[in-house]
Amino acid sequence: MTTAARQAAIERTGWGNGFSLWQPRNACFWVYAGVVGYGLWFAYNLVDSQVRVYGPALGTSALIFAVYGLLLWWFTARIDRYSRQPRGLVIAGFVWGGLGATWTIAVHANTSMLHLYQKLVSPEFSLDWGAGLTAPVFEELGKGSGVLLLMFLAPRVVRTAYDGFILGAFTGLGFEIVEDILYALRSAPDEFGSHQLATSLHTDVLRLVTGFSSHILYSAVFCAGLVYLLGTPGQRRRPVLGPVLMLTAMVLHFLWDSTTALSGGDGLVVVVLMVVISLVAIAIVITVFRVTVRPERDAMRAVMQPEVDTGVLTPVELDALAGGWRQRHRYRAAGGLRDRRRRRHRLAAAHDLADQIAKAGGRDTRRVQVTRSELARLALSSPEGP
Repeated sequence: MTTAARQAAIERTGWGNGFSLWQPRNACFWVYAGVVGYGLWFAYNLVDSQVRVYGPALGTSALIFAVYGLLLWWFTARIDRYSRQPRGLVIAGFVWGGLGATWTIAVHANTSMLHLYQKLVSPEFSLDWGAGLTAPVFEELGKGSGVLLLMFLAPRVVRTAYDGFILGAFTGLGFEIVEDILYALRSAPDEFGSHQLATSLHTDVLRLVTGFSSHILYSAVFCAGLVYLLGTPGQRRRPVLGPVLMLTAMVLHFLWDSTTALSGGDGLVVVVLMVVISLVAIAIVITVFRVTVRPERDAMRAVMQPEVDTGVLTPVELDALAGGWRQRHRYRAAGGLRDRRRRRHRLAAAHDLADQIAKAGGRDTRRVQVTRSELARLALSSPEGP
């Protein structure tokens, strides 16, 4: 029975399936390549026209946000600890967010709509409300369209709302990093470029402080809703929850981009609104994470239960492996300071074993046996505690 549950969990989540972006017989590949390729060309021309004058500001901002992006990448990858996404897939999402969604879709759509607001309503309306009425629509749809393409490029991998959550986060990260660099580059000409480093660094600091509660968060929620809306062989359609999550991401984005208009220009009110919106947004994304991750934790438990039955893992270790950070912390802390490192290595080896079992489709291959032997070696180095 446990073996059948293991097979069903692997099949439902698509865990262990590989991904290759190169799919010339799939029309979605050419759409992806065309949108990203145009975005790359547009970005190159923009940077090439600015780098000779504002090279110091561009270089400094690019370095700062590269480090910032690596930290956020590490954090996002850390939460993807159950049926992990192939590295190539999350890189494809990140590239789409940084090049396709930003330069091909958002820049042109936002600019066109802002011009329409100026002509059809007034320049003041466009300045106050234009960003809030435009960016949430085109930017979220732009990032979401990349995840939609990846759903058709990797239908055996993107199977659950949690997959959409993780892919959306990486896509939003790509968008966030490139947009931050663009904002810094745009601020460099202030004061006729005489203090380009100071003005760009000021922008960098503001974007760093507020970055975590923006595109990564919005895209994770939006793309989880997208998978719920469409449904997959591993995810039942939720025709109400899906659009609600997508709309929630857009509303959060609208509120963030409209803080100045909503506050009436009062600086203190702007700060209060930004703090409140950030806290609400973080609370929402944590809630969505907890909802979408439950089936993934159940899948981890199903995949690794046979290892408990055969004595490779203990029930306590399975609880830590399939649980949240509290269960993992409790397991590591139970052995005291001397045993903490071994317990951390045991969990890492158990994760590796789960990945290898999934990649083998539940079969007991040689690679699975080798990974399992690592767990045995760690167990022999120190007796397992209760």
